[in-house]
Amino acid sequence: MTPAHSDALRRTAQWLGYGGLIPFLVLAPASLLDVHHGFTWSDALYAYGAVILSFVCALHWGFAMVLPGLDDARRVRTMGWSVVPSLIAWPALLLAPTEAAVLLVTGFVLHYLQDRRLARHAALPAWYLPLRLQLTTVACLSLIAGAFVPLPY
Repeated sequence: MTPAHSDALRRTAQWLGYGGLIPFLVLAPASLLDVHHGFTWSDALYAYGAVILSFVCALHWGFAMVLPGLDDARRVRTMGWSVVPSLIAWPALLLAPTEAAVLLVTGFVLHYLQDRRLARHAALPAWYLPLRLQLTTVACLSLIAGAFVPLPY
C-alpha cells in the first residue's frame, strides 16, 4: 500500500467513522431531553447501536479472509468471533434501556479487545486501533447516557 493510498484510506475511514457517530450524538441527548418521546429516541439509539455493533463485527470476518500473517487456526477463531457481536446486539433490541445499554456496551468493549488481540497477530493500519478506540468510546458513552431516559409525566 502506497503512503498516499494509506493516507486517503485513513481519512476516508475517519470521515465515515466520525459521521457514523452522528446518530449516537443526536439520539442520546434527544432521549434525555424530550420527556414526551424519550423512549422513542432511546429505542432508536439502541437499534442504531445494535446495527453498528453488527457492522463492526463484520470487519473481523473480512480480516479473517484477507489479512496476511494469520495462520488457519487464527483465521477460524477470528471468523468465529465475527458473528458474536451480532448475537449480543440482537437481544438488546428487546430490552429496556438500561439492560440494552449494558449489553451493547459490553459488546462494543469486547469487540475492541478482540481488535487489540488481532492487532498483535496481524498487520493492521497504524490508525485503525486509535480510531476504533475513539469511535467505541463515543458510542459507549452515548449508549450509557441513553439508559437514563426519564419517565414521562
